[in-house]
Amino acid sequence: MENIRYDENSGSLYIVDQTLLPNEEREILLSTADEMYNAIKLLKVRGAPAIGICAAYCLYALSLKIEAASGAEFCTLLEKNAEYLNSSRPTAVNLSWALKRMVVLAKGNSSFAVEDIRGLLLAEARAIHNEDIEMCRKISEFGLTLVKDGDGILTHCNAGPLATSRYGTALGPILLGTERGMKFHVFADETRPLLQGARLTSYELYKAGVDVTLICDNMANTVMKNSWVQACFVGCDRVAANGDTANKIGTCGVAVLSKYYGIPLYVLGPTSTIDLNCKTGADIEIEQRDPEEIKTMFYAKPMALPGVKCFNPAFDVTDHELIAGIVTQKGICRPPYTESLAALFK
Repeated sequence: MENIRYDENSGSLYIVDQTLLPNEEREILLSTADEMYNAIKLLKVRGAPAIGICAAYCLYALSLKIEAASGAEFCTLLEKNAEYLNSSRPTAVNLSWALKRMVVLAKGNSSFAVEDIRGLLLAEARAIHNEDIEMCRKISEFGLTLVKDGDGILTHCNAGPLATSRYGTALGPILLGTERGMKFHVFADETRPLLQGARLTSYELYKAGVDVTLICDNMANTVMKNSWVQACFVGCDRVAANGDTANKIGTCGVAVLSKYYGIPLYVLGPTSTIDLNCKTGADIEIEQRDPEEIKTMFYAKPMALPGVKCFNPAFDVTDHELIAGIVTQKGICRPPYTESLAALFK
């Protein structure tokens, strides 16, 4: 199934509910603003690029319900819907990027008839989706040059097709290489507390015929020490101008280990994830999530007493000095990142 699917005939937006994987593959319909907000907030759709794609379709779907006498009034109401969706998750820059792109397009054509603006919005959502598919292919091609046949690769969280559109970012080189007959052995961190590595990455790789071994997060040191890993591939939710990168919690720990053992860690993601207005990782807002994700989620019974306090940040920031390269659809950036990342936008 496509992880995000807009049916023009019925005007319906569907996503694969990733909270049900790997045991159940089910599409769900997103009809209302609250359903869309909750789908993003509760990680039914997740992964920075996928969130952006979904948000674009969500905003178009909501535009169909706007009753306005003029294009200007329509744009005002559209922007309010965008602000509501954008408040669902603060860290992944693709969410605000895609919504802003849709709103700017509408405002730039506010003199048009409402129906014509809607047509432009649908075309723009389609463009964002198609651009992501092409972006993933290019990232996969560049990333594939960093590994060789037979390598061991460690991943953290999930940055495959479910988190993007087709090949994915961090998993893209692995899937593309597998299509071409290359063999890799992938160690997938389970990625506590939401287990995206266990539920999603191992699921995607296994389905694609990749030799994958699931490990607990605290086992990464052992596989690196045993020389079973030649590279680490991770995704990103926001990249600062200096190369500091926010990704799923635990990524920084993987980067520290890889630096110690001399294993290159590569960040793979689209240029839309790079925020040049954000100078360093210290400027990235880190989303704090429900403590119950640690204590009760995925357990038959709670794993801690009700009164025990929990600290549950969704992301951590990996210092740019720990990153061997940042792979985008435009090429591979190397240190100093203040120069190589800025050059992407010239």
